[in-house]
Amino acid sequence: MRTLITGGAGFIGSHLCDRFIQEGHEVICLDNFITGNRDNVAHLLDHPKFRVIVHDISNPIEIPDLIDNVLHFASPASPVDYLEHPIPTMKVGALGTHVSLGLAKRHKARYFLASTSEIYGDPLVHPQTESYWGNVNTIGPRSVYDEAKRFAEAMTMAYHRQHKVDTHIIRIFNTYGPRMQLNDGRVVPNFMYQALRGEPMTIFGDGSQTRSFCYVSDLVEGIYRLLFKDYHEPVNLGNPSEVTIREFAEEIKALAGSKSEIVYRPLPQDDPKQRKPDIARARQVLGWEPVVDRAEGLKKTMAYFHERMTRTGKL
Repeated sequence: MRTLITGGAGFIGSHLCDRFIQEGHEVICLDNFITGNRDNVAHLLDHPKFRVIVHDISNPIEIPDLIDNVLHFASPASPVDYLEHPIPTMKVGALGTHVSLGLAKRHKARYFLASTSEIYGDPLVHPQTESYWGNVNTIGPRSVYDEAKRFAEAMTMAYHRQHKVDTHIIRIFNTYGPRMQLNDGRVVPNFMYQALRGEPMTIFGDGSQTRSFCYVSDLVEGIYRLLFKDYHEPVNLGNPSEVTIREFAEEIKALAGSKSEIVYRPLPQDDPKQRKPDIARARQVLGWEPVVDRAEGLKKTMAYFHERMTRTGKL
């Protein structure tokens, strides 16, 4: 089986490359490295069933080899990245989804779209179910990511309905683990980077807002299960264990043995106050739920950050 993963050198994409290689697939990692990192797939470069194509999936591409699965994970994903690259973010969500769906259609391949909990916006329903249509500011600074993903879902369902493409959609809630970018604007890298360096740990808002954090191996397991299911509606994947940002900062500070001060800054525009997945659909359709608890996942992630920061001279 041959599987193409767009954004395959990114945080989640690279873990997917590992999983599909382990399952015996040939894997094509397609990435333009706007936010992906070659180090994430360096350990696979000599593998006979792995290859990298440097390409922006927003532009057309032909793959001569028969493809069985197309997984579209290409996109800047952190607020720092998509605010720095707003137009490429919208293009990869719109044009990139169109191009990758076209590949799946031509090859009669399964198609998998990485959507996001951000399509729920600043939710008025808690926890968020897949039937909730969201509360999104369509012209705010975050809309370049939110609306790109909402369009991508609509395009994916259109290809399923009109062209009978075997499509699958997940809405990813906060996911963390090794290979995240250092200090990339998301809460886990920011807190770990600051705590390990003894710098002030920055909380935006008063810290009462909540998030739910899923370890990357749990997410990858859910993705792999859904790809081979005859199910086409969106599925939430995330860990419903909810924590306030203030509590989360204290957990990471204690884990790092840090003396960092916790400081507060104004909440960015449209930043959601609550984020917690309802995973009843994932349980029912996939028999899936997270198995890695937050303490275990944070310990593994902290070890990665410590090693990488030491190696790159940041500690």
